[in-house]
Amino acid sequence: MGFIEKFGLWTEEQQEAARVVLARVDEEGLRTIRVSFVDQHGVLHGKTIPASGLASAFRGGLACVSTLLSKDTSGKTVFSAFNADGGLGVAEMAGAADVVMVPDPTTFHLVPWAPDTARILCDLRFGNGEQVPFCSRGVLRTALERASVAGFTFVTGLEIEFHLYRRAGHSPNGDGIGHGLTPTPVEPINQGNQLLSENLGDEVEPATRRLREVLERMGIELRSIEVELGANQLEVTLDPAAGLEPADAMVLLRSSVKQVARRHGYHATFMCRPQIADSKSSGWHLHQSLVGAGGHNVFVPADGEGEISAVGRQFIAGQLAHASGACVFANPTINGYKRFQPYSMAPDRIAWARDNRGAMIRLVGSAEDGSTHIENRVGESAANPYLYLASQLHSGLNGIEAALPLPPSADDPYTADAGRLPANLAAAVDALEADTGLRRALGEQFVAYYAAIKRAEIARFERTVTDWEHREYFDLY
Repeated sequence: MGFIEKFGLWTEEQQEAARVVLARVDEEGLRTIRVSFVDQHGVLHGKTIPASGLASAFRGGLACVSTLLSKDTSGKTVFSAFNADGGLGVAEMAGAADVVMVPDPTTFHLVPWAPDTARILCDLRFGNGEQVPFCSRGVLRTALERASVAGFTFVTGLEIEFHLYRRAGHSPNGDGIGHGLTPTPVEPINQGNQLLSENLGDEVEPATRRLREVLERMGIELRSIEVELGANQLEVTLDPAAGLEPADAMVLLRSSVKQVARRHGYHATFMCRPQIADSKSSGWHLHQSLVGAGGHNVFVPADGEGEISAVGRQFIAGQLAHASGACVFANPTINGYKRFQPYSMAPDRIAWARDNRGAMIRLVGSAEDGSTHIENRVGESAANPYLYLASQLHSGLNGIEAALPLPPSADDPYTADAGRLPANLAAAVDALEADTGLRRALGEQFVAYYAAIKRAEIARFERTVTDWEHREYFDLY
């Protein structure tokens, strides 16, 4: 009996998917499988195995070192991994022990830019079969299970902005050695700020066509791809989907866009605000609704309920109440807080409004066609999708459970008398640690873990001499 069967880690759907996948690997002559999990930063890690080893991975999973969960964005280990508790109070991680990557056969897809290659996403388990509490996919699954117990399915639709440049001065794969020492040199594809410009769209079309075709072959069909406000900035949108699927799609989309771009001489970045002329901040607008029994959108109002149902109002109220605490998951980087500027089509305070792109939460859709939903505009494109969605869902469910009242809408969200979003990453971490409702929902252990990683990144940043400091003081003093 293999590890997966021993601990009953697959559903019947996954068991059937595994049989289909193994047959497909043989039929299509695939030779290489990338077996990957998503780390705390929303980045893929894993191992590459020959296709002949997939059946074994489907029985026993694959081991990987647990210290991958102990690193900040620089790849530095910030916990005492060789302690008896791995520095995290978890005996199973003692001495940088292994964890087990358990493949999810329902996520199997081709890697179209690499010959005869496919990829599969994994969940993380300890050797005793228990879920690793720091597994991003597991954090979202727990939130989805909470919604299911309450009678809801969480449906989300994604709008993601990013920048695309030509690589300059070196070969497509010539990234150098030191991470973060020298950012990839780039040059612009187009000039100026021309939102939805067809001419600029045509200029970048050779690159966007490759991206679109690759994603379609992976099963990620874009609803649209368009020129955004900033120079060299694009936006892609996806149709709404339920459960884990949108988060899986997001992490695969980001990784695939970056890899395909690099292979064709481009550089794609989901960093919020690059330090390049005419750059605008990239956001991730998260459309959300809850579906109840029979597939009914429970945000659609009944007669006399107004523009959104009572459940919908409570869900919004919960997201407003936990906005500061959840902000660190929507905006996990120091750079992301440069985006919260007034009159920028990004929020700067905690408010909602009907169809107003300046508000943090925008109420959209109509009761007539059953599309009533909310769009939370708080996130940056670098957010870990599992943690972003989990924090949003927990916040909304807290609002429903407490029957929180919805404050008045903010018709002018940039002057509204409403609380401000955290001004920086440190303030966002403080807000998370002060939010007892979110700590309880996400788990005290996970919140302490995530806050410690973010504080390590902040400390590194504060020890660094920035370009601004050098320009400001080098000649003056």
